Amino acid sequence: MISEEQVRHVASLARLGLTEEEVREMGGQLDAILDSIEKIRELDLADTPPTANPLNLSNVLRPDEPRPELPKEEALAPAPDPVDDLFAVPRID
Repeated sequence: MISEEQVRHVASLARLGLTEEEVREMGGQLDAILDSIEKIRELDLADTPPTANPLNLSNVLRPDEPRPELPKEEALAPAPDPVDDLFAVPRID
């Protein structure tokens, strides 16, 4: 069981400003997380390979191949006020 003092200590280390209501809520949430971890520790996982994602997802990416560039006129067409065939942007100081 996580005490409210422990929640305040962890929040302080993480530089989180929690209200008293958030401290109570976090205590319950952390208890649930620790209970779940304890249940997992009780399982026999000796024959289970480690995984980073239980859903076995993979990224779907297009091949990284060169493609023709956009013509300058077409790229500048939506620009409100191009200057010397370039995008004009406000100065940032």
